Amino acid sequence: MAYDTKFIFITGGVLSSLGKGLASAAIGALLESRGLSVTLQKLDPYINVDPGTMNPFQHGEVFVTDDGAETDLDLGHYERFTNAKLDQGNNFTTGKIYHSVITKERRGEYLGGTVQVIPHITDEIKRCIKVVANGIDIVIVEIGGTIGDIESLPFLEAIRQFRADVGKENVLYIHLTLVPFIATAGEVKTKPTQHSVKELRSIGIQPDILLCRTDRYLSKDIKSKISLFCNVSEDAVITAKDVDCIYEVPLVFNKEGLDNKIVEILHIWTRAPRLEAWEALVEKLKKPECSVTIAIVGKYTDLKESYKSLNEALYHGGFASNCKVNLMFVDSKNILAENVGQILSDADGILVPGGFGSRGIEGKILTAKYARENKVPYFGICLGMQVAVIEFARNIAGLPDAHSSEFDETTPHPVIYLMNEWYDNKTQTVQKRDETSDKGGTMRLGAYPCHIKKKTFAHEAYKNEDISERHRHRYEFNNAFKDQLEEKGLVISGASPGGELVEITEIKDHPWFLGCQFHPEFKSRPMDPHPLFRGFIKASLNQKKSG
Repeated sequence: MAYDTKFIFITGGVLSSLGKGLASAAIGALLESRGLSVTLQKLDPYINVDPGTMNPFQHGEVFVTDDGAETDLDLGHYERFTNAKLDQGNNFTTGKIYHSVITKERRGEYLGGTVQVIPHITDEIKRCIKVVANGIDIVIVEIGGTIGDIESLPFLEAIRQFRADVGKENVLYIHLTLVPFIATAGEVKTKPTQHSVKELRSIGIQPDILLCRTDRYLSKDIKSKISLFCNVSEDAVITAKDVDCIYEVPLVFNKEGLDNKIVEILHIWTRAPRLEAWEALVEKLKKPECSVTIAIVGKYTDLKESYKSLNEALYHGGFASNCKVNLMFVDSKNILAENVGQILSDADGILVPGGFGSRGIEGKILTAKYARENKVPYFGICLGMQVAVIEFARNIAGLPDAHSSEFDETTPHPVIYLMNEWYDNKTQTVQKRDETSDKGGTMRLGAYPCHIKKKTFAHEAYKNEDISERHRHRYEFNNAFKDQLEEKGLVISGASPGGELVEITEIKDHPWFLGCQFHPEFKSRPMDPHPLFRGFIKASLNQKKSG
């Protein structure tokens, strides 16, 4: 079978967190700048079916695509750096692969044969890779984990076989490794890279390109040494240098000749890369005209990866105003009535992100109250919207016991609750759920339409009455309290087309106070900041100037 699509496989060695996801995304950006179409896929070795029920402290954020797939956070990098439209086919785990194979076995598709890792698991992995290749010039596949991990072996075996299946000229292997600088010796060390490549070659994969993560540009002598011991041409030893901002990575790779080497090995003719937009973005990042401080009051503040898309979306909002955004992370469990003002006094704007569980919930409610009373721009996302509604109901609408039934099942005023039955515009079916349902199965996931009222913060931001945003939540605004809350001044500025599902709430007579049930951070891009983050940062900047 002839293949028009080229495949790039990216593996990592020595240790985790070297930046395979960012490297993959930056390579995608470079190839797009040459006029090629790309898509990216993450193959994760963990046995969970998806990261949807995994603790963010362990795994970081869960990124959600338009079709409702709960995926690895690296898919967020892929979408922010490229124009690729990703869905559930762009992230597979060991759990998904084995679940598919076992389901086929139960249906008798293997005709009673013995089901084994080779060929059945590896064939399923290769099938999943080929599915995303339709009509695409380049498929970039990132293999999660580190070379040497037992969990990764089936994926590595599958990509080893892949070159024989589709032809040597259609497959490229890139290995990301570490070249540390040892201060006491005053030199960089290549031995970790040598051992990592040796491990990779022992399972039958010879890397074509090495990305060497380091804090300085590698000298010609060092590259020559790595080339010799790792059996890679010298011009294929690429410095993956630490950068001040992740959006510099495509420029560093281009300077090192990475995209030239990729198209050379894959025998692709392309135009020269057009990187003016990336260069302008980095220039703006390095020379901001002003700065603003945003307090993120949440539950997972000890691990910044938990809010990866959120953090980047805030930076994007700053780009629109040529403004540097300083993030101040606050653990909501530390906020009390007597210290909320002191903790948040330095914030020009306050954001309460999404989350699950009751820990720190009263601190978030106090945060919304502080922002409302002190006219500090407030942005509530998902749970952040819900706590703002609870605070308004308690302190403005005369419902002192108001709460979410997620946190207090006995509350007499469940202004946020589990909607047992609702009409799903996306599937055009009636959805039903209750407290006994599987957690993952009861969430509203993926893109849903929203209609926006004019003369609101939301409409001013979007400049549009009809939008679509991505969701990931179980509990909803309770329409039984809608009239009562609106009478007291709560503005419902966005709702589903039929009005059944409340999507955006606001408060009048405030510089900027908005909560949304969806997650706008998933659709923000450095070149195209999300309208709500753009509006929030602009309001926070105005707050700083007026204060």
